[in-house]
Amino acid sequence: MIPNHMAIIVDGNGRWARNKGLPRSLGHKAGSERLEEITLYAAKKGIKYLSLYVLSCDNLKRSEDEINFLFKLFINTFKKKKEIYKTKNIKVLFSGVKDNLPDLLLKTMDEMVEITKGNTGMIVNFCLNYSSRMEIIDAFKRISKEKVSLDNIDLRKYMYQDLPDIDFLIRTSGEQRLSDFMLYQASYAELYFPKVLFPDFDKNEFDIALAEYEKRDRRFGGINYENTNN
Repeated sequence: MIPNHMAIIVDGNGRWARNKGLPRSLGHKAGSERLEEITLYAAKKGIKYLSLYVLSCDNLKRSEDEINFLFKLFINTFKKKKEIYKTKNIKVLFSGVKDNLPDLLLKTMDEMVEITKGNTGMIVNFCLNYSSRMEIIDAFKRISKEKVSLDNIDLRKYMYQDLPDIDFLIRTSGEQRLSDFMLYQASYAELYFPKVLFPDFDKNEFDIALAEYEKRDRRFGGINYENTNN
């Protein structure tokens, strides 16, 4: 059984670099390269939705040099990879707060969304400058502004992106926290916390994760759940 919506909290790039005696920037670069590989592999494996936590709002509290490096890395990566995602029939979305992001990064993100909007394959949702609490607050702001009735409301339709609930959520590096990531959408997600740092989360580790998911007996409120999204 393949999860319909898989999510990955990308964690461990800095520790990977430190363990090798390298600057943190090289850890982020290695993580970016692994991210492309895993995204393309997920599409090949039949994942329909892939959400990737690549930068939280809290991450902006890091040093100015590190944040500026990350912004440049995102810009360069998205510029280089947009044609690949277009060719591979992957549709790109972004979730997060646009405040505090450089204009060039926002422009590059918009270009990536535009060039892939007609694709019909896997949807990859990059969560960049993202906070789940902020997303829920912003959703209720939209509801209030549009004067929507709260009777039987589907809150997902007012989130940054209208995506199905997460089936399988992975956080690399062994840390066992959700860190403000898609808390509403992950309400019934199966959780998996491999100790491997993200730059080492290769195709083999991805397959191990999928094998773990296949073992899970998914239940909602004690009732066995068969994933009807597949």
